[in-house]
Amino acid sequence: MIIVENLIKSFDGNIILKGINTTFEAGKTNLIIGKSGSGKTVLLKCLVGLHKPDSGHIFYNNRDIVSMKPKELKHIRTEIGMLFQGSALFDSMTVLENVSFPLQMFTDYTKAEIYKRAMFCLERVNLLHATERFPSEISGGMQKRVAIARAIALNPKYLFCDEPNSGLDPQTSILIDELIHDITAEYNITTVINTHDMNSVMGIGDNITFINQGEVAWEGNKDKILTTNNKVLNDFVFASNLFQKVKEAAINDSPEEA
Repeated sequence: MIIVENLIKSFDGNIILKGINTTFEAGKTNLIIGKSGSGKTVLLKCLVGLHKPDSGHIFYNNRDIVSMKPKELKHIRTEIGMLFQGSALFDSMTVLENVSFPLQMFTDYTKAEIYKRAMFCLERVNLLHATERFPSEISGGMQKRVAIARAIALNPKYLFCDEPNSGLDPQTSILIDELIHDITAEYNITTVINTHDMNSVMGIGDNITFINQGEVAWEGNKDKILTTNNKVLNDFVFASNLFQKVKEAAINDSPEEA
């Protein structure tokens, strides 16, 4: 679990995060959504320690990373897996070598142990047939699965995903969503996903934090979002006719609004 308390972050006097309070639960997919420029990316970077907030607290299971010294923060980062927007695979390494890389860097495993763990992770994402291929030789969806395998190689307690479906077709996006959701529940990971994809919101939104102008404007789940009367959130989520029809159908089926 990650608890954020009164988090404030500014750049050159411009306040981006204006006292964020929220909780990201273990074993669930926690989504951060919001318009471009709302502050959600800054929040994600604060959560992983890339930005130091002006004030406030970020507790990783009662450990406040904001007040940590670099050595302590380095230890916390061994508990973190990161799935980048562009997969960020090493072009010169095979699929197996990419997944093995963090194990070589951050553990004292033997070569045999590294191989066994990397192969286990690749089996988990159904990529044992592609171990010797290079990133340029596989599809975008497969690259994302390799990136997921690499992200979970160190058995992370916390998994952060930045726009995991960026550049993927709808069907592949659903597969990636379901994979992240299943791994999160299976290993009880605290997973935080920064996304613009409303299909992800409706599909795997166990917990949703809506950021608007640097503040938490709404929190709930994929069911509650269908019946909320929060105008700013509705304007953002249900901008398309398709999602508006989904919302209208949900309201008609619900005895009262949440």
